[in-house]
Amino acid sequence: MEGTTTVLGRLRGAQKTAKGVSLYSRYVNRPAGRVLAAAAYRLGMTPNQVTLVSAAFTFTAVAGVALARPGPGTAVLVYLGLAAGFALDSADGQLARLTGRGGPDGEWLDHVVDCAKMILVHTAVLIAFYRFFALPGDGWLLLPLGFLFVAVLTFCAGLLREQLGKAAARGTAGTPAAGPPSRLRAVALLPADYGVFCLVFLLLGDETVFRMGYAALAAVHALFLVLFLGKWFRELKALRAH
Repeated sequence: MEGTTTVLGRLRGAQKTAKGVSLYSRYVNRPAGRVLAAAAYRLGMTPNQVTLVSAAFTFTAVAGVALARPGPGTAVLVYLGLAAGFALDSADGQLARLTGRGGPDGEWLDHVVDCAKMILVHTAVLIAFYRFFALPGDGWLLLPLGFLFVAVLTFCAGLLREQLGKAAARGTAGTPAAGPPSRLRAVALLPADYGVFCLVFLLLGDETVFRMGYAALAAVHALFLVLFLGKWFRELKALRAH
């Protein structure tokens, strides 16, 4: 079997485009996923197995949010579980491209896990708010529900944009060549990156600080949703003109 260095070299040549990707995903999550993909390849794992391992890390961490009393130790363990799950979420796709063993079933499974992750993480925060937090008022219980709405709508709308864009592209003679990835855009997208969202759970040791950090991210994600919806609608409308 190929050595780890050789496998890592092949993985570097099988990366998805960096266009529209934040700095965290480009320089932290994807490289971490590359190392994990190489390890999975050496162990003979399939991409779907890596997806399930990713789900196990993520859902264990989410359960910790809902079931364990907030504290510094809980905060670190939850963050590590979510971050590992996110890195493995990158590893499964990289392994699929390396081995050529990807397919509709793997893409479907990956999207199902992603959707479940989004629903459960905000549901867990709602449960933690109700069980453990001394909230200033019951209105704070609406915050995780609002964040959940924003997250799921962004995910579904983005996925539809991608699939409808691909379908439209198949019906045209060709698509314009993509330009180089923008560093400014990569920085601007940081607040919307799931990896940055995971960082807020390091604040679980202090209820007030976590609540403020979570609320700030919810507001930023809501703003990004509005911007993304307008952008995706204009792009799909432009494809119709072709």
